[in-house]
Amino acid sequence: MKYVFTIISLFILLSMNLYAQSDWEKWGKAENDYKINENFRNRDYSFESDNPGKFIIKSLVNGYWFFISDVDGDNCPFRPSCSAFLLDAAKETNIFQGSLMFFDRFTRDLNIFKQGKYPRVKSGRYYDPAYLYTLSKRKIDYIPANEIVTSE
Repeated sequence: MKYVFTIISLFILLSMNLYAQSDWEKWGKAENDYKINENFRNRDYSFESDNPGKFIIKSLVNGYWFFISDVDGDNCPFRPSCSAFLLDAAKETNIFQGSLMFFDRFTRDLNIFKQGKYPRVKSGRYYDPAYLYTLSKRKIDYIPANEIVTSE
């Protein structure tokens, strides 16, 4: 038993000497960055008033961004986010169809059975842009669900 204890203690001392700090190689401070990349905060709060409907939509979205989304954080499982989807849908179609597209998207946002139905972006969010729902054959581009999309 005495020999086993001696061998174990020699092994521990040897390993401590092998990995010890030396004079010629100092351990430095690690430069770790724990900040989460918040690209969703790069938003355009300006009002592009082509018509009164888009002005009203942009006002509602700016209010949502300022009072709810910036406080609550980026919780939307989709890219583009639901508020950006509303703006894109209103630009692609009109205010009425854009609102219907948004409500359809918002109901899909609450669905917990999304696995395998949408392609993803690198951040792991589901990719679901507004132009896929405009009912124009030249704009619709089918993306398989298992594919990772490079642009957000």
